[in-house]
Amino acid sequence: MIAPADLDDGTIELTGRIRIASNATFLAKIGGVQVVYKPIAGEQPLWDFPDGNLASREAAAYLVSESFGWNVVPLTWLRDGPMGRGMVQLWQDADPAQDAVDLVSAHAVPEAGWRHVLEGTDEKGRPVTLIHEDSPALRRMAVFDVVVNNADRKGDHILAMANGHRHGVDHGVTFHAEHKLRTVLWGWLGDDLTADELAGIDRVSEHLAGELGETLTELLSDEEIAALAARCARLRSDARFPAPHGEMPAVPWPLF
Repeated sequence: MIAPADLDDGTIELTGRIRIASNATFLAKIGGVQVVYKPIAGEQPLWDFPDGNLASREAAAYLVSESFGWNVVPLTWLRDGPMGRGMVQLWQDADPAQDAVDLVSAHAVPEAGWRHVLEGTDEKGRPVTLIHEDSPALRRMAVFDVVVNNADRKGDHILAMANGHRHGVDHGVTFHAEHKLRTVLWGWLGDDLTADELAGIDRVSEHLAGELGETLTELLSDEEIAALAARCARLRSDARFPAPHGEMPAVPWPLF
């Protein structure tokens, strides 16, 4: 979780604010490196996540991502800044020409390369379909989301990089001990996990028994860490993408 010394000790210079974010979120620079800075002091209380803070969960999500070995979450760490301690994450330049998740006319769903999630109607009553690409990079993100119990995987929380990689961001509402999974990535529901995906889960489980588990005690509660280990064990045993369950919505709102 410790960034290179020049990023951990360098001055955070605020350059802008992301106004559409529900919590205080700033664009900043450390030297010549662009980052996102989210101070804990700017977080809004959440009734269903009353304990801990969003910044710590974001840092924990990065550590779990590193244990998977898939680079889902960009480098993320906690440090002091101009508005107090908070989360800092390396800025990623996504490719504006690519959309890993899309909402299209029900009559224009691509025939191949995409997975169907749900159907609905737009503001004019026209039928639309939520789809996402069928790619190994996005599958890994979906597995990651199950393990960290991501309650807010919106379409715009997926950054499509020019080289085909997919980064996931905004992981402040993760790791709840109760089932909270809300995601737009339901297209593989019931599909078997690949050998690579199972191996990734095994790495997280192994690391939880060692250094990862020890480090997470500074960021999450004991109950949340135990639930994380249990989700890994359950997903590994089932060896397939789970289905939604419980009374809560299966997708976040808004979708993007």
